[in-house]
Amino acid sequence: MFTGIIESMGVVEALPEATDKMLTIAVGDLSRELHRGMSLAVNGCCLTVCEIGEGKLKFFVLEETLRATTLGELKKGEEVNLELPLRMEARWGGHFVTGHVDCKQPIESIKDLGQEKEFWISYPAFARGFLVPKGSIAVDGISLTVGKITAESFCVWITPFTLAHTNLKSKRVGDRVNLEFDLLAKYTARILQGKKEDD
Repeated sequence: MFTGIIESMGVVEALPEATDKMLTIAVGDLSRELHRGMSLAVNGCCLTVCEIGEGKLKFFVLEETLRATTLGELKKGEEVNLELPLRMEARWGGHFVTGHVDCKQPIESIKDLGQEKEFWISYPAFARGFLVPKGSIAVDGISLTVGKITAESFCVWITPFTLAHTNLKSKRVGDRVNLEFDLLAKYTARILQGKKEDD
């Protein structure tokens, strides 16, 4: 379980291949806080640490994960967002994030609003009921607040701090990002759907 508060950035060193599905990321000192079998959120995807080297981590990436998330589109040298699993005794920011990505969607527009930026991101029809103004969403693992919503897209406002400390600073229009919709919204929608089917 995560909170969507990005702790550091990593750099992709080796990509999964057909015969070797290992993803290698340079993470610096973060490697000291992990051991084999632990989870780490990479661009919002919960991955299991398989190997630990000097400042590097290796993860086996499932074929389904490569297909359903942007991990299959990474390039060598690309920066990725990293978050350690939450500790129960620590203060929590953000919102509950599982690291189980719902979909990958393109950025439709990026607008400069003085020091902040407004990102418009498309969403699929199945997620319409998961989005509410001022609600939470994880974008590439970053806990953000939903702003305006249209029939096909939503916006989030990005502070200078978030821009400086996440991979959003390098994103361009057309780039795809991982989306994880709010867990409480998904459970609520499922419960309400079940009640409709029972009526």
